[in-house]
Amino acid sequence: MRIWFTSDGWIWPEGGMKYRFPTEQMLLTLFPGEKPEYPDQPPQAPEGEKGVVITLTRGERQAGMRVEVKLDGRCESGAVSFPPEKLDEPEEAVYHTVSHALKQAFYQAGIALLGHELPWGSLTGVRPVKLPTRAMLAGKTAKQAQRELREVYRVSPPRAALAVECAKAALDVDRELKAGGLALYIGIPFCPTRCAYCSFISADVKRSLALVEPYVDALCREIELAGRLLRERGLHISCAYMGGGTPTTLSAAQIHKVLTCVENFLPMEGCGEFTVEAGRPDTITVDKLETLAAHGIRRISINPQTMEEHVLRAMGRAHTPAEIVEAAALAEARFGGLVNMDLIAGLPGDGTEGFARTLDRVLAMDPANITVHTLALKKGSRLTEEGPAGAGGALCPPQAVEEMLALASDRLRGAGYAPYYLYRQKYMSGSFENVGWTKPGGVCAYNIVMMEELQTVLSLGAGGITKLVDRSRGKIVRLNNPKYAKEYLDSWDKIAAAKQRAAEFRRNWRRERNKSKKSRKTP
Repeated sequence: MRIWFTSDGWIWPEGGMKYRFPTEQMLLTLFPGEKPEYPDQPPQAPEGEKGVVITLTRGERQAGMRVEVKLDGRCESGAVSFPPEKLDEPEEAVYHTVSHALKQAFYQAGIALLGHELPWGSLTGVRPVKLPTRAMLAGKTAKQAQRELREVYRVSPPRAALAVECAKAALDVDRELKAGGLALYIGIPFCPTRCAYCSFISADVKRSLALVEPYVDALCREIELAGRLLRERGLHISCAYMGGGTPTTLSAAQIHKVLTCVENFLPMEGCGEFTVEAGRPDTITVDKLETLAAHGIRRISINPQTMEEHVLRAMGRAHTPAEIVEAAALAEARFGGLVNMDLIAGLPGDGTEGFARTLDRVLAMDPANITVHTLALKKGSRLTEEGPAGAGGALCPPQAVEEMLALASDRLRGAGYAPYYLYRQKYMSGSFENVGWTKPGGVCAYNIVMMEELQTVLSLGAGGITKLVDRSRGKIVRLNNPKYAKEYLDSWDKIAAAKQRAAEFRRNWRRERNKSKKSRKTP
C-alpha cells in the first residue's frame, strides 16, 4: 500500500520518514496483509488504487492530523486535533504528540473501512499493560487507568479490564523489588525438533549435537564472568529463568554443570524464584527432573500447546497427549504443583471444540499456571513459509480464536485462576493477546519483571537480549548476545564487553522507589 506524508504549515522531518514506524505499526495492526511503499510522486492515486495520505496541518489556533485510507474502491478518513504549541516543544515531545495523533487518526479511518473495532483499539505495542501500570504508579486509580484505555486508545471494555488486572499484579511484584536487584535469563538454544509455528533462534539438537557440549562450556564461562562483575558491584539476582529453545534438551549431566556454575559464581542468595523451561514433554526424564530439584529449582514449564493429537503431529511436536500427562505427573511429584503449561489458541487443524477438550484435560492436571497464547504467524516459521495448508490445514478465523480465548477466560476463572501478565505479538490472529493465568500464590515474578520492564534483565547465552532499565529516566538500553549457537561460540570478546557494560549500569533505586511510593500516596 502506497503511503504519502503531506502537510500545511509544518514541515515533516525527513519528509515524513521519521514517522514510518508508527505508520507501519498501524498498517500492520489494521491491514496485516498490506506492505508499505513510499512513492516519490504526489498523492494522486488512480481511481480504485489503494493508498494512505497522512496530512499534518498547523494553524494559529489549532494543529491537526488527518489520515485518508483508500482500499477496495472505498475511502475513509480520520482526524485528530491538538494545540499548535505542541509542535514547538523539544524534539522527543513533538515526536510523541505527532505519532499519537497519527495513530489515532489512522485507526479511525481503518475501522471505518473494516466495519468493526479491534480488541486493543489503536494500541500497537507488545506491552499494553505498561499504560495502566504507569498510570497507577503516578497516582491514578484502577478505574481511571481503565477509562483512559477505553477513551483515549479505544480499547474494548473486556481488554481494558484485563490489562488493569495484570497491572495490579505488576504493582504487587514491583513493591517487592529491592535495590541492587536484577532478573536473570539463561538461554539454551536447542530443541529436539522445530515446531511449525516457531521462529525462535534455536537449533535442532539432532543436527547440531556437536555444538551442545562446547556451548555448555562457553555458557559456563559467561556465567563466571557475569557473576564476578555483579559481585564486585554489589548486585544480586532477584529472579531467574532458563529458557530457549528447550533447556531440558540438555542431558542431566549438562544441566547439572550449568546449574552448578550458577550456584558457584552468580549472586543468587536473594533469588526468590528460579524457573526452568522444560517445554517439550519428550525431553523430560526422571533423572533430569531430579537434577533440577537437587539444585533447588521449584518451578518448571511443560507446554502441551494442544492436547489434540492430530494437531500436535501437524505442528511437528514429537510427543503425544499421553506423554504430556505422564510428564506432568512426574513434575507434580517433584515440584509440588509449581508447574506452568502453555496452550495456543488458533492452531491450524484445531477448532473451538478441540480447544475446549484441551482446556479440560489441562485443567484436570491442575498446574499452578496456564499461559494461553494466540497463534502468531512469525517470520521464519514453517507455518509462514509453507502456509497453513502445509501444516495441518486452514487457519482458524478470528471469530473462532476469539471464542477460544473467551472460553479459556471463563473456564480458568471458574477453576480459580486469575490473569497476572499479558503481552501481544506481531501478526497475531485477530489482533488479540497472550495471557498468563495463575492460582493464588503462583505468580511467576520473572514474567512480570521482564514483560513490564520493571527491572534490568541480564541475559546469558545465545540469542539473549540484556535490557538495562533506568526507570528514573524512562530509558532502556538493549545489549544483544549473538543469535546462533555457532556465532556465540566464536564471539567471546563481544560477549565479555556487553557483560562489562551491563555490570556498570546502575540505577538510583532509592530515588526511584521513594518517587514511586510518593506517587502512590498522592490523592
